[in-house]
Amino acid sequence: MPEWQAVLDALQQLPEIGADGPVGYTGLGLGTAIGVPLVAAEPRITAAVFGMHWPDALAETAKRITVPIEFDMQWDNERIPREAGLALFDAFASKEKTLHANAGRHFDWTGFEADSAVRFLARHLGRADTSAA
Repeated sequence: MPEWQAVLDALQQLPEIGADGPVGYTGLGLGTAIGVPLVAAEPRITAAVFGMHWPDALAETAKRITVPIEFDMQWDNERIPREAGLALFDAFASKEKTLHANAGRHFDWTGFEADSAVRFLARHLGRADTSAA
């Protein structure tokens, strides 16, 4: 995790972000495995998009996350059982969390969910631009 915090330090030195700029996190699958511990430990991250991961190793850490969360899952995921995805979603302590469940298998994740993640982060990070470009 120190390497990801170093990346965040470097990004906040950029003038377009700045030391006080809002920071969000997006990661599905392995990105969720990396992001849950990072978001739980890093107070500079104030909103996150997660999904498509098992709760086994992450549920206890997810209980420490209180920032707004958008969580994506595939309803017919052959790799991550529906109950497992729902268990991880339930584990987050966030008062504001949204579940996006789409029909389909693991790799059928839809492009419009990327647009939704951009809008979610823009809303919570105070950015006016909500295009996914």
